[in-house]
Amino acid sequence: MKKLNVHEAKTRLSSVLAEIESKGETFLICRNGRPIADLRPHVVGDRLSPHPVLRRIRVRYDPTAPLSTEEWPTED
Repeated sequence: MKKLNVHEAKTRLSSVLAEIESKGETFLICRNGRPIADLRPHVVGDRLSPHPVLRRIRVRYDPTAPLSTEEWPTED
């Protein structure tokens, strides 16, 4: 990971983006020596694989089963 200050990142943005695109480099942008942002290659997420937390949820009933008359809401 390379460090850049804000001014350098502004003046070299096109070349920094080209380096990220070609080499997959990651940059840390700092202001007064303190990190404020990361520049890294974009990663396309896989929409077909479930989220690790949501994968553990189990539905223990049939959500498509019809409701009984007691389960229907009453009109006021």
